[in-house]
Amino acid sequence: MKMLLTGRRPRTASREQSGRSMIEMLGVLAIMGVITVAAIGLITSAMRSMHRSNVQDHVAQIVNEVRAIYGEYDDYSMLDNATVFASMRGMSSRNPYGGEYAISVHPLDARQFVLAITGLSRSDCLFFRTRAWTDSVGFQTSDGRVSGAEADPFDCGATDGRNIIRIIFN
Repeated sequence: MKMLLTGRRPRTASREQSGRSMIEMLGVLAIMGVITVAAIGLITSAMRSMHRSNVQDHVAQIVNEVRAIYGEYDDYSMLDNATVFASMRGMSSRNPYGGEYAISVHPLDARQFVLAITGLSRSDCLFFRTRAWTDSVGFQTSDGRVSGAEADPFDCGATDGRNIIRIIFN
C-alpha cells in the first residue's frame, strides 16, 4: 500500500553498492607507477642509444670531410678545425653530450689526424673506447692510453662529462 501512495519502492538492505574502495584505487596507482618507471627506463635507454648513434654518424661525416678537404695534400699539417666545421653545412663542433668534436694533426705523425670527442660520461666513454672505428689507427682515452678495441676498467675514470676519446685516422 505504501507503494501506491508515494510511487516509490521501499529501500532494502541488500541493495548493491557502486564505487571503488581505497585499496582498489591504491592498487591501480601502484600498477601505473610500475608502468611509468619501466617507460622511463626504456626512454632513457633509447636516448642513450640515439646519442651514441649520432656520435658515430658525426664521426663518419667529419672523417669524410677532412679527407675530402685535405686529401690532395701529403699530410694534414694544414688541418684547421674551424675550416672543417665551416664546410660542413648544418653541423657544428658540439656533440650530443654537450662536449665538442675537435680535430687536430697527430703530434707524432703529420700524415694522421686526431678526432677528439669530449664531454663523455664514464659509460659512454667505455662504449666508444671499445668500439671498432672504421679506418682508425687506434685511439686514446682521457688518461692518455692508446688502445685498440679492449676495454680497461681503469680507463674513462674522470667524473661524468669530463672524459675524452681521441681517435686517430690516416
